[in-house]
Amino acid sequence: MRILLAEDDRELNQTLTISLELEGFTVDSCYDGEEALYYGEQNIYDVILLDRMLPHMEGTLVLTNLRKKKITTPVILLTALGTLSDKVTGLDLGADDYLVKPFALEELLARIRCVTRRPSALNNNGDILPVSDVIWHMNEDRLEGPAGSCTLSKREASLMETFLRRKGQTLSRNLLLLKVWGPDSDVEEGNLDNYIHFLRRRLRGTGSALQIKTIRGIGYCLQDSPD
Repeated sequence: MRILLAEDDRELNQTLTISLELEGFTVDSCYDGEEALYYGEQNIYDVILLDRMLPHMEGTLVLTNLRKKKITTPVILLTALGTLSDKVTGLDLGADDYLVKPFALEELLARIRCVTRRPSALNNNGDILPVSDVIWHMNEDRLEGPAGSCTLSKREASLMETFLRRKGQTLSRNLLLLKVWGPDSDVEEGNLDNYIHFLRRRLRGTGSALQIKTIRGIGYCLQDSPD
């Protein structure tokens, strides 16, 4: 799961980045509102942690611009402004949650699980994502299918989860590169093809009927086998 963290307090930014990465998240961090808007517009994040008081552009303005561009990524506002009117304003602007500083890491993790939880999940365990005939165990980077299970590398896991969360959608090569390798990476496109090959073998190895189809000139799409 990829998170965008926009926090201008560099010590807090670094602490949160390290803590979230230790929890298994991929984190892109920035320190001002203009950067936050640029990264957020890439539409590659599973959740955005957005400080309300950012230099160059306030967090509320970043949020407003993202929502105007139809970007629906869950946003949790992080702020020292904790009055009822502050919370109502943030939520009315399109935030999915509002966390007042200082806060415990455990509470932040719970809020992240809450805003990213899929209503289609077949159970109440936010660490498990069932899709078609497979179950994705997020905390273990493990794919379970009808014929067995396998553990994926971190890069494979990030790519697999991207496909599973957007099953049936055609994902462009550029989106996948941004989502998995990040906006500042200079990774070659051939690396993506290699990892798609790895994922196809993983799906076959678990006995899944899911297939990653090549959409020529665009990218890839995870779909059920037509049989």
